Amino acid sequence: MSAVVVVGNGIAAHRLVDRLHHHGHQGTVTVLGAEPVAAYNRVLLPSVLDGTLPARALALSAPPDGTVVRLGTRVTGIDRERRLVHASDGTSHPYDHLVLATGARPRIPAVPGLLTEAGRLADGVTPLRTLADCRRVSGGQVAVVGAGVLGVETALALRRGGTRVTLVHPRPYPMNRQLDAAAGALLARGLRDHGIRLELSRQALGYAPGSLTLDRGQAIGTDTVMVCAGVQPDARLARAAGLAVRTGVVVDAALTTDDPRIHAIGDCAEEGGTVTGLATTAWHHADRLAAILCGGRTRPAACASVTRLKAPGLDIAAYGPPGPADEVEETVTLQDPARGGYARLELRDQRLLGAVLVGYPQAIAALGALGEQGLPVPSDRLAFLLGVPAGRGGPVELPDDAVVCHCNNVTKRTLADSWRGGARDAAALAAATRATTGCGSCAGAVRDLCAALHTAAGPRPEPAVAEALR
Repeated sequence: MSAVVVVGNGIAAHRLVDRLHHHGHQGTVTVLGAEPVAAYNRVLLPSVLDGTLPARALALSAPPDGTVVRLGTRVTGIDRERRLVHASDGTSHPYDHLVLATGARPRIPAVPGLLTEAGRLADGVTPLRTLADCRRVSGGQVAVVGAGVLGVETALALRRGGTRVTLVHPRPYPMNRQLDAAAGALLARGLRDHGIRLELSRQALGYAPGSLTLDRGQAIGTDTVMVCAGVQPDARLARAAGLAVRTGVVVDAALTTDDPRIHAIGDCAEEGGTVTGLATTAWHHADRLAAILCGGRTRPAACASVTRLKAPGLDIAAYGPPGPADEVEETVTLQDPARGGYARLELRDQRLLGAVLVGYPQAIAALGALGEQGLPVPSDRLAFLLGVPAGRGGPVELPDDAVVCHCNNVTKRTLADSWRGGARDAAALAAATRATTGCGSCAGAVRDLCAALHTAAGPRPEPAVAEALR
């Protein structure tokens, strides 16, 4: 019997608790969440902004029976010698294993006026990290500062909801960390086509209620400034406890800190010198650590670093960082500017090192499977980009634990089980599993999986034949 205490109540913590139960963990599990609401999927916050989903639709499933979840409980300190976690409500929680799943905090640029003298956000300024942040957006005119993935998704969501949006970014094109210049130009064109005003290669210099000042003396009228300028791992608790912290909480291959009783997963964890900030990494961390805490052995799983823009009508994805020039053996480039299509694949030994895809949804759907399974890219590169599955890689060839719907963390196994349980089309699977109900980008993969399962099952007998076979 062992006591596990989890600090944080986001997707990493939620997944960990579920997998501990799956592996038959013997002992208590206590979750301490600072927010006053039950666990929810913050990946879908833009869908709350545009009104596509109500806030309640973001709720994750209830934890397994026996799990103690304390909401609105902020951890104030860790006593490593006595193995106690102290909380803001005056309680203390003993642990055999402590898991830090504290996530990340928004970066607020050093722009005069965004913060008060007391260091709090000024009126009319908000990041997008919590449900409470969504409620702070007011008025019909919003300036979004930062055009990374979250900034682009936020701007598009606000625009879909009828808000006038100006997107301010200091680089020449949006999502510059994931895309190259050609893909970035296509994304910029798509944003303008959606009615978003772009201020690229511009710096925000100051804010006062109702106005954001840019360089060159330009002022933008705005009711709300949404700051989407990146995040930083929330390692404050670990640092105060004397644990090793660089960018994030430093962990080894077993997701253990320099204290063998303390672990870190998700956005706060730095493994192998890297903090990815991806939901898929958080889920992989949770899966691995649950197996380890339950006595199993696990090795770091291949976790394909795929960044996909979650926005209806814009099919854009990037795989990994660009490959080192001396490792790239082949570069495949396809440009179709008339249709807004662009692809660049970097290969070594027929396998992906890096990729950028704009406007090729079938290839985007295969991207993660290629990376996670280490499959070669089909020799007919053009056919692959236009929709031929990778290797044997139709969706039925994905591993059972492969995540098909990243917004709601729905795996192939969950979809297949629901299909066998009677949910025989995409709409029924959506109702049963919530797959496709987020950004909708997995809809094609879910339809393909349905078709593959139908084919594998063979034709269904006529009712009279079925009755005779009973």
